[in-house]
Order: sequence, then structure tokens, then C-alpha cells
Amino acid sequence: MKIAKEYSKKFDFKRQTEYAVKGITKICNKIGPRKPGSPEELRAQQWFEKDMKNYCDETRIEEFTLHRQGFMGFIPFTVICGVASVFVNWFVSPIWALVLCVLAFIPLIFEFLMYKQFDDFLFPKQTSHNMIATRKPKGEVKKRIIMIGHSDSQFEWNLNYLMGGLQAKLLVEIPAVVGLVIQTAIAVTALIVSAVNGGVVAANAIPKLHTMFIVFFVISCVFIPFELAFLFFQSWTKSVPGASDNLSGCYVGMAAIKSLGEADVRFENTEVVMICSGSEEAGLRGSKAYAKAHEQELKDIPTAVVALDTFRDLETMAVYDRDLSGTVKHHNGVKKLVHDACANCGFDVNYESIYIGGSDAASFTQRGIPATGFAAMDPAPPRYYHTRLDTPENLRPDCIEVGIEIAVETLCMFDKDGCEGVTD
Repeated sequence: MKIAKEYSKKFDFKRQTEYAVKGITKICNKIGPRKPGSPEELRAQQWFEKDMKNYCDETRIEEFTLHRQGFMGFIPFTVICGVASVFVNWFVSPIWALVLCVLAFIPLIFEFLMYKQFDDFLFPKQTSHNMIATRKPKGEVKKRIIMIGHSDSQFEWNLNYLMGGLQAKLLVEIPAVVGLVIQTAIAVTALIVSAVNGGVVAANAIPKLHTMFIVFFVISCVFIPFELAFLFFQSWTKSVPGASDNLSGCYVGMAAIKSLGEADVRFENTEVVMICSGSEEAGLRGSKAYAKAHEQELKDIPTAVVALDTFRDLETMAVYDRDLSGTVKHHNGVKKLVHDACANCGFDVNYESIYIGGSDAASFTQRGIPATGFAAMDPAPPRYYHTRLDTPENLRPDCIEVGIEIAVETLCMFDKDGCEGVTD
């Protein structure tokens, strides 16, 4: 049974969906792409704030600094190191080839997989922002629920656009990474063999194993085209419309608060917060900045966080169990809260994991603040993902409507019964 019905019979989710689609369309047409830390990102947040002032008691925009190209800027370095290791191993020394392979992996692991601000200092600095809107309860604040969606849009992933997300992954991205792993293994093998044969020498200088190392060299060379193709993985200047990813998530959260306002529902002791974060596509920088700046106040009162990210592919709607390339496990109680809200609305969704990439929920979980992610996006990923095809024309209003309904149900359930492990 839907808990939201106990709060009001006036919730009109179709009306809120029209509001969301109209807002997304206007932002895409009048503001356009919103690269992390750009004036366009800020203009969208100012637009959001203007809307939220009608339904929230407090709104503000907080700034933070970032180095937006740090997140993906390692790609040329990693590719050069990987390709160079093949020839260094053959003509110079396997130990230097291994050093190049290790250097190639370090930023790939720390920046892209773990979202650490590892090489950011090497890139220019920008100013980005988070928009925060708060709907206060009638009485004392005894618990808080935060919804967060990101307002920036990614630089275009060229290979996704040209080949499709799944094809790009299978035909370029996975072979490129596999190639780097194999090249590393070959460098280690060459190092061991050369040590056994009396010293660190180039692979082509070991006569009795010459044929084997020719085979190794050829195998390594096979993967070079895939690694070079990675240089064209992302545009460094052109960002995408970002209608579904992630204006849809922002508007699902804002429409949920708007629903409370228009139905005249104000919780007794539960504070509701909507954050439209900046620079999520640059490595969760906005949510990381917010979680760090507000960590103590988020822990002073029982707080649950739900990251809303992309409502487009209803068939793959899911609550996220693990995040940040599988390295972060979200809070069991918050996951169950959203999962039960889905069930109350008639959707039996799966618990899924983000094995490559991350969501804003991870920034809170890493600091011990209970959180989970909630989205409806094909994990393949689809061809519109991070490409110019992510337009208002490609929206799925039915999916956005479901997202709003579940978001409202989640808020009402949290107010009524709290959340296991958060408010008990």
C-alpha cells in the first residue's frame, strides 16, 4: 500500500512530469550543454533555485573549486606509456617497460576507477557550484532526507556516439585495457627471463628465446590500435545536452518537493533537502565538496541520502548496492527504503552495482553518511549516454513520472517510519 496516499490524495504526478519535461527542454534549448564548472552549469542551477524558492524555506548556491580535466586528462599519458612500453621492452629494457606500464595504470586506477583527485593539480582550476534547497518541517528537525542529482553534463564520449555504448566497450575500451594488462604481463615475463639469463637486457637480445619474444612483441602490437583509439574516447571541448543524464534526476527530485508543496504536505519533524550538484561528471566533485563541507551537520541529525541519476530506461530501473567501480557498499537501510518505495508503487526492482564509474551517493557513503543510488538507465550503456543524442526529444516521460512517484513515496515512508540503521 502506498504510504504517500496517507499524506494526501492531491498528488498529481502527470502534472509534475509535464513540469519536469518542460523544464528540461527549456534548459537544453536556452542554456545548452553544461560542462563541469561552466557558466552554463551555474545558470541552470540559478534556474533550479528560482523554482525551488516557491516550495522551500531556504535556498542557496555554494561554490567550490575543481580541475575538471583532471578526471579524464590522464588518457593521453596512459596511452603513450602503454604503447611506448611495447617498444621499450623489445629494444631497451623490460624493467623500463614495466615502469611505463605501472605509470600507465596509476592514474587510470586512482582517477577513473576510484575518483581520487590524484592528478588534478596538473590541470587548470575552475569554479563550480552546488544548489541546495531545503523544505523545513513544521516542528523541530529530528531527521533529514537528501535527494541529489547533478546539473552538469559530460564532455561527449566520441566512441559511444560513433559506435554505440556497448560496441565501444567491447570493440575498443575493453581490448585497450586488456592490452595494457597483457603488455604489463609480458614486461614482467621478460624481466624474469632476462634476470635468469644474467641481467636486464632487451627482449630481442635473448637469442635462445628469440622466437617466443617475437610472438610476445606481435601480441603486444595487436593491442596498440585499440589503445590509440582511446585517445579519441572523449571530446575535450564539446559537452552534451544532458537531458536524461542528468536533468531528469534533478527534476525528479525537484518535482517531488514541488509535489509536497502543491499538495500542502509539510512533514512534522523531517527536513527534506534537494541538491543539484555541480561537476559530477568531473569525478563527483560537487557532492564530494558538499559532503566534506557539511559532514558534521549531516551526522548531527539522522540523515539519509538518495542520489537520483538518469530516468530514461524504465526496464532497467534499479537501486544501487555498490558504487565507485564496486569499491563502495551503500547503506542497507537506505537501499531497502528506496527498494520498498519502488515495491509500494508497483515496481519490483533489482539491487545493482556500478562496477565502472560512480554516482553522487558514493561521496556520502565514503564519509559514513547513509546513502544509496537510484536510477533507470541501461548499464550497457545506451548510445545516447554522454553523447549529443541525450536530448529532450529522447526523454521518456513515463519513466520520469515513475521516478517522481517513487521519490515522493520514499520521502513519505522516511517521514512515517524512518529508516533502519539511520533513525532507529
